[in-house]
Amino acid sequence: EAPPALQNNTGTATAADYPILQKHPDWVKTPDGRPVSQIDLSTVQRGEVENKDIRISRQMLLKQAEVAESAGKPQVAENFRRAAEMTEVPDELVIRMYDKLRPNRATYRELCEMADTLENEYNAARCAKLVREAAEIYQKRGILLK
Repeated sequence: EAPPALQNNTGTATAADYPILQKHPDWVKTPDGRPVSQIDLSTVQRGEVENKDIRISRQMLLKQAEVAESAGKPQVAENFRRAAEMTEVPDELVIRMYDKLRPNRATYRELCEMADTLENEYNAARCAKLVREAAEIYQKRGILLK
């Protein structure tokens, strides 16, 4: 069972802050800092909203990670932290990664290079670690591209 969640004064979100949109609408912003409260049907109809405006922000994913951690769900928190890193990775690379992470779709070297790219070009160390772990496991299981 998750530990009791109490909102604290450190700026860290806890399970008591969930759901964030209802309890802290001022925290919810687009990736460029626009309050989500400024996005409604009329702004969409006027063409003032772009795809980037309806994406979740890195900051919001990190807040969700704090909530998950506070609720005793460290694996979920880690997933949110990786997702936060992914907000900086171009969509095309995400799709390529998804394809390459399927069994028998990449060589060990390709996965290691992908991990290096994530870490060095996009500061996505958690994602890079996951890809490196996958490369090792795929190698042990014999499911790498030959």
